[in-house]
Amino acid sequence: MAEQSMTIETLDDKIAAAAFRRLVAHLRHRTDAQNVDLMGLAGFCRNCLGDWIAEADSADGGTMDKETARALVYGMPYAEWKARHQSPATPEQLERMEQSLARNKA
Repeated sequence: MAEQSMTIETLDDKIAAAAFRRLVAHLRHRTDAQNVDLMGLAGFCRNCLGDWIAEADSADGGTMDKETARALVYGMPYAEWKARHQSPATPEQLERMEQSLARNKA
């Protein structure tokens, strides 16, 4: 049973890394889950994950750019993934995304 005092900050890095890799693998597999839909529901998408990787690398003294980090998430350059899997967003999807993003600032 997990300890009552367990927080995300006390989660072992090895376990967190394994869970993150599983999340990335899942998102690579689920190409039907459009970024605009992820943004509309949860306020983040594959691009965000890549950006967070680049920012974490930079905070640790690294030089990884966002394009390289996004390719780690997509398993290929973003432009290639976009051409293969991304469909045009509908006005409804864009509106949901904007509403969701506004909640990120709260």
